[in-house]
Amino acid sequence: MSKVKIVTDSSCNMEPGMAEKLNIEIVSLSVMIDGVIYNDSDLSGSQFMTMMENAKALPKTSQPPIGEFVELYDKLGADGSAIISIHMTELISGTVNTAQQAATLSKSDVTVIDSTFTDQGLAFQVIEAAEMAQAGKSKEEIITKVKEVKANSLLYIGVASLDNLVKGGRISRATGVIGNIFNIRVIMQLLDSELVTLTKGRGAKAFYKWFDELKVELAKMTNIKKIAITHADGIETAERFKEGLQEMFPNISIPVLDASSIIATHTGKGAFAVMLYTE
Repeated sequence: MSKVKIVTDSSCNMEPGMAEKLNIEIVSLSVMIDGVIYNDSDLSGSQFMTMMENAKALPKTSQPPIGEFVELYDKLGADGSAIISIHMTELISGTVNTAQQAATLSKSDVTVIDSTFTDQGLAFQVIEAAEMAQAGKSKEEIITKVKEVKANSLLYIGVASLDNLVKGGRISRATGVIGNIFNIRVIMQLLDSELVTLTKGRGAKAFYKWFDELKVELAKMTNIKKIAITHADGIETAERFKEGLQEMFPNISIPVLDASSIIATHTGKGAFAVMLYTE
């Protein structure tokens, strides 16, 4: 039986050592800050937030070149292994499209999957796939499971300022102006590669009000398998959320991680994400 190898991109946010443990290959995006290009994988979350705050202009992110994907796919598949390459939503980056183009050029058997998520929501799918690959499961079995995880994942994002989303073209400029004038905090959900606004409110209390409402909904659910929290220089909010969720789900480990430079560029300072996977 041929092996299956898993590839993802650097927006896939995992606890330290997880990628090495599960033999997950990561293709790094890049970020340009004041004319200097850095590999996303080389920047810690806190380091990037400081650099972005001091930058003269909003950093620009770039997807990996197609040749890097082709080279990696050819290398991984040289022993006959199949490759499953799982990437962040097209809403944020064209990385998945580049991966798909590279798959057609590679000599290897490559299946590219648009996770329709990012960050730890993407990691839910990638980790599941890697664990199955290590257990000797077939390509078809892994793909089926990844689709199941995708269908049963939720990703909520809160932003304290709409500036970066507007400048990056992820939401309309009119919406951004309204948000900035009234000091609006916005809670959105990532649905089918679209950010859907759930609620708006003034100040940090808007985040906590939404979280209280979320807990009411989660209390009705009995099939939650994973919970994850990510923040962009918003540790106080993230830790408060973790405390509340840990009380409700004491048997679930809830990682709180810094956002990568790719995600933080779009969300800006003070943002957070809460991600769930149910079975």
